[in-house]
Formats: sequence, C-alpha cells, structure tokens
Amino acid sequence: MADAETPVPVADLRGQVARRVFGKGTKSEHLAVWIDTDRGSFVLRRKGGPAFGDPELDRYVGKAVVCDGFLLSHTLLAERIAVEP
Repeated sequence: MADAETPVPVADLRGQVARRVFGKGTKSEHLAVWIDTDRGSFVLRRKGGPAFGDPELDRYVGKAVVCDGFLLSHTLLAERIAVEP
C-alpha cells in the first residue's frame, strides 16, 4: 500500500462513500468522508478542496462512486469523482 511519501496513481477506483470518525480517541478525532474500496478504506479528499469539512463531498455520502486520483497513506486525493449509474 502507499506510504505518506509516495503517491500511488489510481484510475477508475470504485467504492462506497460513508461518513465516520477518523482518529478515534486522539486529539485528531473528527468526522470524515471515507471511501471503502477493494483496496481498503481511505479518507476521501478532493484535489484543491479543503482538508476538513468539504461540503462538496456531502453529496457522495451513501453512494457508490468511481474515482481517479492518488492514494497517499490513508487518503484518496481525488481528481475526479463520479456517482456510479
């Protein structure tokens, strides 16, 4: 899997988007938008979007999506997000 130093490009990565806690029990604990894929679960972020509380991601919660972007440790930095038909 990717480490914090090496972005891994992904194309057509499919998964289910959900909102749940990140960093439970730590000072970094917060609600985040996640994508659950065959490759694992990742915090979902938009390239160019805010690191926390991105209202643009709310529309994907509860939906199946396909993404292009980069895996960085526990994060999917998405350049494209589309709802699966």
